[in-house]
Amino acid sequence: MYIKSFDELTFQDNFIFQKVMLKKHICKAVLERLLDISIKDIVYIHEEKNLDVRWDTKSVRLDVFVNDDKGTVFNIEMQTSKDMEELVKRTRFYQSILDMYHIQKGKKYTTLNDSYIIFICTFPVFTGNRHKYTFKNVCIEDHGIALNDGAAKLFLSTKGTQNDVSNPLQAFLDYIDGQEATDELLRDIDDAVHEVKHCEAWKEEYSMLSMDHYKYWKEGVAEGIAEGLAQGKSEVVIQMLRKQLSLEMIAEVTNFTLEEVRKIAKEHALM
Repeated sequence: MYIKSFDELTFQDNFIFQKVMLKKHICKAVLERLLDISIKDIVYIHEEKNLDVRWDTKSVRLDVFVNDDKGTVFNIEMQTSKDMEELVKRTRFYQSILDMYHIQKGKKYTTLNDSYIIFICTFPVFTGNRHKYTFKNVCIEDHGIALNDGAAKLFLSTKGTQNDVSNPLQAFLDYIDGQEATDELLRDIDDAVHEVKHCEAWKEEYSMLSMDHYKYWKEGVAEGIAEGLAQGKSEVVIQMLRKQLSLEMIAEVTNFTLEEVRKIAKEHALM
């Protein structure tokens, strides 16, 4: 598994993206450009970045998680993984966690915050070669009827080819795709990226995250190998059972316990 060094990171990489977006004026301006709206102010929700609604649910780490002055919630992430099935299901999960988190305070459903889950993708998404795909709930039988539940999911692609977004948004997506900064916001982002890349504390943080990621990857590989070996041994047990060898002999040869051999035999109706 290849993990980029800190020096190789760019604005495309989520670690750099989230650090740059910690600059309030940049985060606010990016949201306004992505959504073509005007925002008076934003507030970072640092203490709530890991949302655990219940002890037995999967937690969500929201990299850029802010409220505007109207209470609208925005979550923005840079995505380089091309697993669209996983990304689509993740938006659904994020939405459910955000809603459960806000409603657990005992408020009425009508007080649920409007929300935007925004994925900026460095690869083509869906069909039609668009730069921007906005999803809201509408009636299948009559597309003119919107549910108006306040939930929106956006997928933006740097690889779109249609003339379907504003010039400022096109410039932003082109910049992510490696082109030069062509306006004030993009030059501010450029400066912020340079600042992040020269911060020793963030370099150390990335190093620690990389080591953790590699550790989890190695553990996953080892677990997969162990499962594969166990599956292989199970197949051997099945073949030996079919040859009507005794359970005791099979256990001795395969190093399975007698109980494990019995379990395999029962699962495959060989006992």
